[in-house]
Amino acid sequence: MPVVVDDGSPAPPSAGHPLRVAVVGAGPAGIFAADALTRQSAVPVAVDLVDRLPTPFGLVRHGIAPDHPKMRAIRDTLHRSLDHPLVRFVGNVEVGTDITLAELREHVDAVIYTYGAALDRHLGIEGEELPGSLAATDVVAWYCGHPDADRGTVEAALAGVRSAVVIGVGNVALDVGRILARTAEELEPTDMPQHVIDALAAAPVEEVTVLGRRGPAQATFTTQELRELGELAAATVLVDAADLELDPDAEARAAADRNAARNLAVLREYATHTPEPGRARLRLRFYSRPVRLLGTDRVTGVEVERTAVDGDGRAIGTGEFEVLPADLVVRSVGYRGSPLPGLPVDERSGTVPNEEGRVLREGRPSPGEYVAGWIKRGPSGVVGHNKHDARETVAALLADAAEGSLRVHGERDDLVHTLRARGAEPVLLEDWRAIDTAEQALGASRGRARTTLHEREALMAAVRAATAR
Repeated sequence: MPVVVDDGSPAPPSAGHPLRVAVVGAGPAGIFAADALTRQSAVPVAVDLVDRLPTPFGLVRHGIAPDHPKMRAIRDTLHRSLDHPLVRFVGNVEVGTDITLAELREHVDAVIYTYGAALDRHLGIEGEELPGSLAATDVVAWYCGHPDADRGTVEAALAGVRSAVVIGVGNVALDVGRILARTAEELEPTDMPQHVIDALAAAPVEEVTVLGRRGPAQATFTTQELRELGELAAATVLVDAADLELDPDAEARAAADRNAARNLAVLREYATHTPEPGRARLRLRFYSRPVRLLGTDRVTGVEVERTAVDGDGRAIGTGEFEVLPADLVVRSVGYRGSPLPGLPVDERSGTVPNEEGRVLREGRPSPGEYVAGWIKRGPSGVVGHNKHDARETVAALLADAAEGSLRVHGERDDLVHTLRARGAEPVLLEDWRAIDTAEQALGASRGRARTTLHEREALMAAVRAATAR
């Protein structure tokens, strides 16, 4: 990265002395922010894209289900931003461990935090901590091959499972339900780690129930995700037609919401299905609120209460209860952000307080600090929504630079040199390419396009092997 002014005094950015920006988080929001910074020419910039993992792409790599190859292909688009000469990928670096937030800020003129919202939200009900009760974040991390996935816990919970309950009606809940209902033959072409495919193939799942507290019109999954359930090779989607009966006001509200109207059309088609011998059952149930998980040594069932939706769209209990058998329960009721050491995060919303992307400390914008993505707005929207969000934040940063409140500071050590001097092992773009090549080679050995390397040591071994050649 270029050095800045020699006398150490702040100065406006110039071609010889660009504004140095660190983007913390190399997922879609971070890459879109880097892209927005480098597409403009009004303010010269140079970007370090820092991530705690040795790999880029964030939730595109470790959140989008592996049986969605077309959606995961967006990383080809994101990769083009990594190739920009003014962008440097710096992976395998954890802010707060390898370098403090204060130290990072000394190396750059501005920081954009885009590290997402990775913590799961709890149900807050009795039995939630029983073995066999998992967070969707843990299951998704496991089947996507995240280095931090708790393989032992997830695979122990899956062993022998015949009936599973997934709590939530967003896209992630449908992903988990669909993956559990897939056959081994359907999963084989994906880039899942082999141990994931083997564990799923060994689980004798016969029924998956996806529970929603409110009605079908309030479900947040997209129609595309919903339709894909009907394409499962050996599972039948079942919906109780009674759950789809709406009063005239609710029907009118649903008709005015394009996503809700499309979803209802698909659900009404599924309501014509009947169970078929030899096929797994994937049930979508609405107006069902879990009140406790049953079991002693592990989960054996879910007690649910029938609900109704009031005029404000809230689920209210009706006092009707039943028990659903379940060997596995997966909660998918939202994500929340965690703070980096030294960065404020609102505990209730799980987001960094901000104003149009400018980080607020004690209610005032903090010079040189910005935020984008889920840690800015909360866990909502699909991958593409991060592009507009990142552009808003970058516009604020560029405006601050144009008006002089954000300036280039004096010469300092290069970030990568500092990290290496401390014994850290930053992964740069050419190192990531070595990982990419190793994953493709592993996949080819099994007749696939790619197989994900899931252990951090295996990822770093691919880097070291390429460096040694």
